[in-house]
Amino acid sequence: MSLPKKKSKKKTVKQITLGLPIGSLQKSTLELMHAAGFRISVDSRSYYPTTDDEELAARLIRPQDMSRYVERAVIDAGIAGKDWVEENGSDVVVVADLAYSKQTMNPVRWVLAVPERSAIRSVKDLRGKRIATEAVNLTKKFLRRHKVKAHVEFSHGATEAKAPDLVDAIVEVTETGSSIRANRLRIVDTVIESVTQLVANKDSWKDPWKRQKIENVSILLRGAILARQKVGLKLNVAKENLDRVLKILPAMRTPTISSLTDGGWHAVEVMVEETIVRRIIPKLKRAGAEGIIEYPLNKVIP
Repeated sequence: MSLPKKKSKKKTVKQITLGLPIGSLQKSTLELMHAAGFRISVDSRSYYPTTDDEELAARLIRPQDMSRYVERAVIDAGIAGKDWVEENGSDVVVVADLAYSKQTMNPVRWVLAVPERSAIRSVKDLRGKRIATEAVNLTKKFLRRHKVKAHVEFSHGATEAKAPDLVDAIVEVTETGSSIRANRLRIVDTVIESVTQLVANKDSWKDPWKRQKIENVSILLRGAILARQKVGLKLNVAKENLDRVLKILPAMRTPTISSLTDGGWHAVEVMVEETIVRRIIPKLKRAGAEGIIEYPLNKVIP
């Protein structure tokens, strides 16, 4: 007679739930997560992406709602705009600023804009006027700072098209200002500058295991962002030209220098800002550098 098989206990894996923004930031966020080392697959019919990290569950959430769900502990942490954290008045832990947006690496701005031919030239000229915006609370705070009373109404979309026929001014988010200009609007002032942030629930942050996991995600994300701005350079240089080459190289600290088997030559390796590479490579060549290799970086952890 065979004995009954013992049921194997399934190992319980600890997890954090991370909110990822759906919409305009979704593509750049998934690319950033990939660069940080996380493989995330999104089904167009599901708000629950799959990840290759068993300790990380992901959920797609509208950026406007992200900080509220983090505060209420629906998710442990989320990638949210500083603007929406402040708009919602959410009481969350700001783990890190993540300097990336839809199109650029620069902060986005919520700007006060009016039609090009409007007589409104400053915030003071808005007394008694009507303003349309999705960021109602941010706009009201801005007006209070300037001691201006105006009517602020919520805009469900297409905000740029509402002035001058429906409202006197708008407050809208912009990265480059191109959409504002395309709609024949003029920027009067900046209401707030905003960066993307990794924010965490306060109770999750108090949990040692969850905090460490969230911090790990933060380190990798920031490393991936920093790597986008830099490249690696490798080159060989004769001993007599080494000083000249080193004076050209700007480095995060100091270049790595190692001797080659030919005692008269050195190998040099350094990280530099991508924006300056095209200027310094010809200079390095003229200073005596040879075998110059430029290569991309995945993550840079300071």
